[in-house]
Amino acid sequence: MMNEVMGGSMMWGMGLAGLLAIILVVLAIAALVKYLFYR
Repeated sequence: MMNEVMGGSMMWGMGLAGLLAIILVVLAIAALVKYLFYR
């Protein structure tokens, strides 16, 4: 029971961290493109 709960929270944490990382990367690329093309 305890292991299942911990595993589930770990999965959620990893998924959330991955989602945040993807969002940050997309924002960084968008900022870079904007900077390069709209100076």
